[in-house]
Amino acid sequence: MRTAAIILALAAGCAFGAEPQDGLSGNEAKALQDAAGQLQATLAKLKPVNADLLADAEVFHKGIVWALLYDSPLAPSDLALLTKALTQGADRAASLAADKSPWTTMKGRVLRGFVSAVDGSAQPYGVIVPRSYDGTKPIRLDVVLHGSSKPVGMSELRFDARFAEVDDDSKAAPEVDYLELHPLGRVENCYRWAGETDVFEAIEAVCRNYRIDRDRIVLRGMSMGASGTWHLGLKHPDRFVAIGPYCGYVDTHRFSETPIPGFIKVGPLPPHQEIGLHMLDSVDYAANAGVVPAIAAIGDQDPFFQSHVHMGEAFAKEGLQMVNLIAPGTAHVIDPVTHREQLRRIGEYVAKGLDHDPKQLRFVTWTLKYNRCHWLELLALGKHYERAEFRATVADDGGIEISQADNITRLAIHRPMSKIRIAGADITLPPRNAGDALVFTQTNGTWQCDGARSQVALHGKRPGLQGPIDDAFASPFLCVRGTGKPWNAQVNDWAEASLRRFQYEWPRYMRGELPVKDDSEVTEADVRTRHLILFGDPSSNSWIAKTLPDLPFKWTHDEVLLGGQAHAAKDHAPVLICASPLAADHYIVINTGHTFHEQEFAAFNYLLFPRLGDWAVMKIAPGADQWQPSSPAFPEEVLSAGYFDEAWRKASAVGP
Repeated sequence: MRTAAIILALAAGCAFGAEPQDGLSGNEAKALQDAAGQLQATLAKLKPVNADLLADAEVFHKGIVWALLYDSPLAPSDLALLTKALTQGADRAASLAADKSPWTTMKGRVLRGFVSAVDGSAQPYGVIVPRSYDGTKPIRLDVVLHGSSKPVGMSELRFDARFAEVDDDSKAAPEVDYLELHPLGRVENCYRWAGETDVFEAIEAVCRNYRIDRDRIVLRGMSMGASGTWHLGLKHPDRFVAIGPYCGYVDTHRFSETPIPGFIKVGPLPPHQEIGLHMLDSVDYAANAGVVPAIAAIGDQDPFFQSHVHMGEAFAKEGLQMVNLIAPGTAHVIDPVTHREQLRRIGEYVAKGLDHDPKQLRFVTWTLKYNRCHWLELLALGKHYERAEFRATVADDGGIEISQADNITRLAIHRPMSKIRIAGADITLPPRNAGDALVFTQTNGTWQCDGARSQVALHGKRPGLQGPIDDAFASPFLCVRGTGKPWNAQVNDWAEASLRRFQYEWPRYMRGELPVKDDSEVTEADVRTRHLILFGDPSSNSWIAKTLPDLPFKWTHDEVLLGGQAHAAKDHAPVLICASPLAADHYIVINTGHTFHEQEFAAFNYLLFPRLGDWAVMKIAPGADQWQPSSPAFPEEVLSAGYFDEAWRKASAVGP
């Protein structure tokens, strides 16, 4: 984190978009700033062997900086949390300087941290370590997702206080047989995008620092945490031994119609947005509850009760019976009796552990972002955002019968097989080494084996490189600012405003510093390891110029040709994502951050769905050079939008 620069900007009153802290006197503000600066300087000198330990201390400093930048005024209780965080951060830094880390062996509630691969930020998580844990044998892990909490500057410190305030009191350790992980998940996004990445990075951090039984990881949560449980559990069904959603929404449209004051109804959407909902709406993945057991619960007076009704209907359509424990006379809260029964039933599956080699496997997805299920790996689809379904049976002799592979054109099988039959046809298997996963491809309705997974190169849309635009910001990325002379001043002003908007929104709502470099500063390591988010035009940004000949559109001084239509380049510009021609398995994104913005971030998490698909053509209005976050509108109009084909070559607009 470049926190020293943030503190200096704060002290000078020039941090972008930050307001003076009305609740702090001048002396209080200066004292906090000085103390935070000293903590930052101390942390910068530490080089622990375990990087997680430094993050354990950095989360306090990061929370202080965000509170000072983005909360005004601060209440007296907030000042108390700031002061306590300074003390706790300094205590941990002092311990690390002495090669000690006493919090790592504490029981009860403990605040920990990890460094996000997405943006390099320190992200906090809490653990609740049971009294019986001694690290001698693997322990069950329950990942518990928190409910909705509007993002403010104090969000981290308020979350931290749930764990840090008692991390010196092992008497509070519970008498249970599992360790709980509580990820922050970037506060408020229903564990989507970077929030989704955070959950899995937090799991890995816990597995590095505690002895976890990976065959007994449970996912559960309440409210937004339940929605996140449906979302992550059904799309990664082989990662959890069971899931326990307690009153969470499962789709976008019907949930938005809940008669709650202030709710924003999501009415009919443009076709490209409607299609994109299949990436997010958990109800579309109900069939995967045949892989991961789901024990749901909800109060019979909960205003969101219909969400579980809708999921139950989706289960029934898939031939499944949904377990839905109903708490009588209970609204949108956890009923202790019902919750105990939910945990008891989850415990029955935990006792059995994960079956990594099921002899019958059925898996449904709508995108290669969610493509794995035990020994199955989907590698290509006939068409994204259409239902893809796989069914197979493993015989006693090791033969595999794949009876259904709808909308699937390439897959890999990660288990031994004596023979294989796909859609009624026997497939010849090549000589192979023990342990090789084999790839199978369908061409013109005929399946064949392409050989070992390690030897088969993937092209076009593939796992981790399937879009849409917003997917680029769920894994390591770098924004690249053009520094050359642009072709058209109006378009360049808009591109710079687009980057300014992203720089404003990312720290507030995704809780990290936006990674940005000038085009002249980008290194070969950046190109190899991060998605490049390029702002400018082929004249102003050298990386756009370098990649343009291999990108699936045309852009000259006079014309933009995208989606089968030509537009004048003086006041039109492309926004898109595609496969990078510079590095395998990385994206190039042009002239955009997230396609949803502050209006959605600050409203409700169910609104954080893709607005542009893979590409769009923007009509640029004058005045972009004057745009500020307080401006009434952003100076652009979407003329057309859609998706690239499965080869990342043809841009098609989506019609009604």
